[in-house]
Amino acid sequence: MNRAAQADVIVVGGGIMGSAATFFLRRRGRSVILLERGLVGQQASGTNFGNVRRQGRFLPQLPLANRSRAIWGRLGELLGEDAEFLVSGHVRVCYSHEQIAAFEAHAREARHYGLELEILTGNALRDRFPLIGPEAVGGSFSPHDGHANPRLAAPAFAYAARREGADVRENIEVLSIAKSGDDFVVDAEGGASFRAPIVLITAGAWGGALAAAFGEPVPLVARGPQMAVTEPVPYAITPVVGVSSKIAEEGIYLRQIPRGNVIFGGGSRGPAFTDIRRAYVMPRNTLGQLTQIRRVIPALNALRIIRVWSGIESYLPDDIPIMGPSARVSGLFYAFGFCGHGFQLGPGVGDVMAELIDTGATSTPIDPFHIRRFARTVEPS
Repeated sequence: MNRAAQADVIVVGGGIMGSAATFFLRRRGRSVILLERGLVGQQASGTNFGNVRRQGRFLPQLPLANRSRAIWGRLGELLGEDAEFLVSGHVRVCYSHEQIAAFEAHAREARHYGLELEILTGNALRDRFPLIGPEAVGGSFSPHDGHANPRLAAPAFAYAARREGADVRENIEVLSIAKSGDDFVVDAEGGASFRAPIVLITAGAWGGALAAAFGEPVPLVARGPQMAVTEPVPYAITPVVGVSSKIAEEGIYLRQIPRGNVIFGGGSRGPAFTDIRRAYVMPRNTLGQLTQIRRVIPALNALRIIRVWSGIESYLPDDIPIMGPSARVSGLFYAFGFCGHGFQLGPGVGDVMAELIDTGATSTPIDPFHIRRFARTVEPS
């Protein structure tokens, strides 16, 4: 029988949350084993839009987003790789005056968290961003937000963690996690076994099933973002552009990368299935996205799409993540269910979870994200 590999912490799930947590735990001197069923960053962390935005978030999430934004700005120094992070600014536009009032209210509240937003209306919006179409009546601009390449970010953290001494294992599927005395025993395919006093579950859409196995079920569902990219054209759209609307079909977003391609998504989400690890693009939604993109930036009228894709994201009914210690099992921690908002947060989540695991507390408030909010009326065991 193979002897179980031992570490201080086992991280289950190698997306941007798990990879960043592994990196920051190693920086704190903890031995770490990261287990990823496929390749690091292969699931939602690698198939999302790549938005590095803070505005428009649940306000108590802003301290975490601010901490994460500071790390994004230091990626080159920390990892030797910047994941193509670009401080482009992020502008949210709207088609109704009612939404302008919502922008103004959000800006007032966000200021208390250190996020300064500029509200632009009418001609002032088009003076600043001439490509924005005439139907947009206002916008909220966050100058220090931006975008990055999601296919590079999680691998950059994982490989940097490996250079720091972490045991990063890809293409290994976890079969079970059980508490045995003071340790957890994690059994994986091929007869591999691992032991540690601490387990951090960062398994995205698969995190719910792992939490349920410890008596903490959550109402998590999987959905697939609808993404596409166009042929390259001359670089002209500097900020990330998003539309804020109560009408789902209008809620699109786009960004242009310096080599010219325009990446876009939004509208309705498609079906996704964790059991077969598949998410599907809906052609009708892609056509609707094209209509809305031409509406917000008419100059994009004639572009050709060269690729479409989706991924498996996890969503919770309150649209905020699960993050922090288990309410039932000592030594067990969670960071999953980021509801399509997790890419920007990823580095900060990893840093906060490493701090929490290492010291027992965190300087960034995360209590609103605790799994206890979904607890049934069952006493902890």
